[in-house]
Amino acid sequence: MNPTRSFSPTRSAAQALDTADELAPFRRRFHLPRPQRDAEAARQPVVYLCGHSLGLQPRHAADLVGEVLTDWQRLAVDAHFDAGRPWYSYHEQVTGGLARVAGCQPDEVVAMNSLTANLHLMMAGFYRPDGARHRILIESGAFPSDRYAVDSQLRWRGLDPATARLDIAPREGEHALRTDDIVATIDRHADTLALVLLPGVQYLSGQLLDLAAIARTCRRHGIVFGVDAAHAIGNVALRLHDWDVDFAVWCSYKYLNAGPGAVAGCFVHARHARRTPALAGWWGHDKRRRFRMAPDFDPIPGAEGWQLSNPSVLALAPLIASLELFDEAGIRRLAAKSRRLTGYLEYLLTEWLPREVEILTPAERGAQLSVRLRVEPARAHAAFERLRAAGIVADWRAPDVIRMAPVPLYNRFQDAWLAADALTRVLGTGRTGG
Repeated sequence: MNPTRSFSPTRSAAQALDTADELAPFRRRFHLPRPQRDAEAARQPVVYLCGHSLGLQPRHAADLVGEVLTDWQRLAVDAHFDAGRPWYSYHEQVTGGLARVAGCQPDEVVAMNSLTANLHLMMAGFYRPDGARHRILIESGAFPSDRYAVDSQLRWRGLDPATARLDIAPREGEHALRTDDIVATIDRHADTLALVLLPGVQYLSGQLLDLAAIARTCRRHGIVFGVDAAHAIGNVALRLHDWDVDFAVWCSYKYLNAGPGAVAGCFVHARHARRTPALAGWWGHDKRRRFRMAPDFDPIPGAEGWQLSNPSVLALAPLIASLELFDEAGIRRLAAKSRRLTGYLEYLLTEWLPREVEILTPAERGAQLSVRLRVEPARAHAAFERLRAAGIVADWRAPDVIRMAPVPLYNRFQDAWLAADALTRVLGTGRTGG
């Protein structure tokens, strides 16, 4: 069944979709940014479609940050154990919520560090080159930080990335990776692969990869499978445990709405609960005996054993606020709305701009639509700048791609309509929604 059959290109139709949306009230639980230059325009919030770069601030976040500051003021060091939310175990406040959005058991997940730091920790422990089996498979379009991390891990072990890193790319003329091609590549190079590292959702195209199929293939060959879930966590309904992923890492400032520089997260499958981390720190030591200051490292079983130092309590507080909203809304309900909301934006763009834009994002996706403007690069960038001036906040990727993320927790169908209508106007096609 074609879901676009239920859509209409009128603004009144978008308003009707918002009226029927049971998740619509969550929008009021976030601070919505407003234009900074035009006082008249500032009466209405901007159309914010940039949650893939930085999620909006939950209104309750300031209360929780203030709570930490008050405890620091009143109790100082005693707040580690005497605060209403003791700092010593503060990271455990987010364990249950992270487990639910990651689709795993509580002991398989931990909030710690930053994304790339966690990726290095995971590769230090899981990437074990052994003779011919030493290569790491990544996508050719991997986020730069992932590529830098992989190449540095290879060099750290005396290997040359030019030969030890295996890249996989979409077919000529295509924008998304085919699952069959990924599986075939792993099968073909299984004798030389030690690690496969792929995204849950590809950052540029917005493609959601079939992690379960890839994990099955890796398991069949005894290859470790790691996932960069930065654009997947809080965006799609993950089942990292059931899919048998070995490890996953993510940041928390995108769809998890935890603020700039937020504490990141890490998943380690229960199969590896007793694996000793390659790089140890005291916060990963048995928490019952941590303050005995023993010389020998005794890691906590599960993901917590991979911790190095105590996390920033101030940076964790907004994550608590956001995960409370995820628990109320439910990740599956959010994913269902996301499919319909992003589908509506795609419908409008293809209805109004069939020749001017190319949709790069396949149907397997989350809350992201990557749109290539079929005009010369200078005109494409000018169109993006005019979108920003019109109050549409999206993301630019040179030379001609605009990434838009209609996030189901706080975006409306009217936001999709306004964005499509504005892009139609700035491209000067003469067509508008009406």
